[in-house]
Amino acid sequence: SHKALTFPSPHLSVASSSRLCVSLFHPFARILGLCRNKLESFSPFGCLVGQIWKLADHSPPRFQVCVPWEKLTASVEGTEKAELRKKKGVKPLFSSSFDMAAGLLSTWPWERLGLYKYILYGPIVGNVLYSTYQEGSLKLDWCFCLLVLWYIRYLVNLYWSTFVNMMFLSKSIRIDKQGYGFKQVDSEWDWDNFLVFQSLIGFLACSMSSMGSLPIWNTKGLLWILVLHVGISEPVYYCVHRLFHTGSWFTNYHSINHSSPVLHPYTGYQLTFLEHLVLTSVTGIPILGSFLLGYGSLLTIAGYLLAFDFLRCMGYSNTEIVPHQLFQTLPFLKYLIYTGTYHSMHHTEMETNFCLFMPIFDAIGKTLNSKSWELHEKMRSKAGTYGRVPDFVFLAHVVDVCSAMHAPFVFRTFASLPYRFQAFLIPFWPITFGVMLAMWAKAKTFGFSFYNLRGKLHETWVVPRFGFQYFLPFAKEGINKRIDEAILKADGLGVKVLSLAALNKGHGSLFINHFINVLKCVTLWLQNEALNGGGTLFVNKHPDLKVRVVHGNTLTAAVILNEIGEEIEEVFLTGATSKLGRAIALYLCRRKVRVLMLTLSTERFQKIQKEAPVDCQSNLVQVTKYQAARHCKTWIVGKWITLREQSWAPPGAHFHQFVVPPILAFRKDCTYGDLAAMRLPDDVEGLWSCEYTMDRGVVHACHAGGVVHFLEGWTHHEVGAIDVDRIDLVWNAAMKHGLKPVSNINKLKQK
Repeated sequence: SHKALTFPSPHLSVASSSRLCVSLFHPFARILGLCRNKLESFSPFGCLVGQIWKLADHSPPRFQVCVPWEKLTASVEGTEKAELRKKKGVKPLFSSSFDMAAGLLSTWPWERLGLYKYILYGPIVGNVLYSTYQEGSLKLDWCFCLLVLWYIRYLVNLYWSTFVNMMFLSKSIRIDKQGYGFKQVDSEWDWDNFLVFQSLIGFLACSMSSMGSLPIWNTKGLLWILVLHVGISEPVYYCVHRLFHTGSWFTNYHSINHSSPVLHPYTGYQLTFLEHLVLTSVTGIPILGSFLLGYGSLLTIAGYLLAFDFLRCMGYSNTEIVPHQLFQTLPFLKYLIYTGTYHSMHHTEMETNFCLFMPIFDAIGKTLNSKSWELHEKMRSKAGTYGRVPDFVFLAHVVDVCSAMHAPFVFRTFASLPYRFQAFLIPFWPITFGVMLAMWAKAKTFGFSFYNLRGKLHETWVVPRFGFQYFLPFAKEGINKRIDEAILKADGLGVKVLSLAALNKGHGSLFINHFINVLKCVTLWLQNEALNGGGTLFVNKHPDLKVRVVHGNTLTAAVILNEIGEEIEEVFLTGATSKLGRAIALYLCRRKVRVLMLTLSTERFQKIQKEAPVDCQSNLVQVTKYQAARHCKTWIVGKWITLREQSWAPPGAHFHQFVVPPILAFRKDCTYGDLAAMRLPDDVEGLWSCEYTMDRGVVHACHAGGVVHFLEGWTHHEVGAIDVDRIDLVWNAAMKHGLKPVSNINKLKQK
């Protein structure tokens, strides 16, 4: 009972230019194609234009959003009514014949343009640039005001998204406790289409009338906007909304708004083009009315649009921010303004709560859900409490300033993809740097993200420290204090297992580049080996801990070792005397693999060598220079290495790595492995953000190691040195529970 809905991929930009040029249904796309031909023929810019277009000149693949129709019907109609339909043999409101393209005006005219849709702002931007050129300075005309208004409206929606995704702020007031999932994020990717459309409507209105010369403020205009909104917009929206919940109107149009399993501010704009035409008309009635009456003004129009966006985001936010005491003190207010709880009831019981912003129209139409106020009070009474206790916690840290902007509460769509540096992050770098300083001075460990696995809640908490801070000697005590506080908090809440991320257990490396005289680069490596002994410090300090502390290195070692084929006879190992390096060396020497261990410390090498069986000790060989590996094609990198050091590897060598951050792929004649990672089981739910550079659904091996520890119900702490005898045991347990290795080595071998 699943039907795949097909949408254009949000990750790619536009269909091929030839397809755009011949499209009869996208006239503006044809113009783009013609402009491209003209620009390419105009020297000297032709080559540049051709190359830029080439980057985006491909047909976007389709991705599918699989909607469980019975579940969707239940969520919209109400579980009881859905079950009653099923018992009586009556077909649900949704059927497998549902097709998003069945209705006229069900898709946006520029749907195939992808990111090129922002070219539609061209006339507005062009007008501003032309007037600036004519006047000799920036002119604050109506076109410029349109752009500013568009930007502020975008920020209103973005900040609402930021708020609801800040788990540490919104967890206790979330209505639906489930996560969004990648499919929902993809389906709501182009939520800002309405801003493009309404900006164009505003541009046309100002161009063809005297709306471009409105005064800045008019008090009577504000009153008339309120009157027209309450008297016309609200009842019109109520009636049309009820219409869209009937028959084919719902099937062909409005059902997309109810297909998102969890409400989000962007869900409010997950509508068909026809519905946005209606919504824009409803929004425009007070604006046009006040103008025709002679009371229009720039601030009243802008204020109305911003308030409209704010209230719509509030209703779809899946959070309850309105105190229930307000309605207890002033009962009539609950009929004048809706809340997040009120609108969420509409998405669980489809036949109730149709209003735009004012529940009084539901009361008049007898569609007001009587449980709305009860649920509202119940939700607000829990505000400030911790809520459901997680069963497993992964204690992470920030890597660097730019990757900090990959947090799920910054840019939702950006966080749903693996982190890659993007140029648009550069303007936000100073702001993020300031946030880093504030976190360093004040912040404590905070909730970051969550997902559900087999009915158990898994959360990620973040220690408010960035990667470079772990290598500052004076910061060590403060970091350990934050980690200690997080462990005690988890223990007090009743968390079963807490897993430590790379730097939080004292493993990793850092490179710092200092440019001298702009020409000379000096690279320093700092090895962080003993922050807390892989969690040993905390276990010894708190012997009565109920929460199990896990460094996850056992599974990390297993992932790396399972990448090394049985045919390998010799490997070169850097970071050889670290915890992971030691375990890898001892395991491989038992497999009769010759291990070239790069270390200057003979004492540490001999200590590890003595741990190996007597008949295997000769397989461990100490080397002190990279030149010793010039004939070895298997490098296991546990310490950051430069281009010069990589140059000693022979052509065709493969670099396995367990270093944070990962080494740079300097060599084109060699291959580079990913960081040790595993894909979570297929039945994971509510996961919608990527963990650093990992693909969707993939987590670092130390994270996965904690998950396996929890799923197995092991009662020991996994801290300190890695038990080599448990490597295969932990690997087999991971396979048993459905975790999957994601190494790229097999693909690289095929290439």
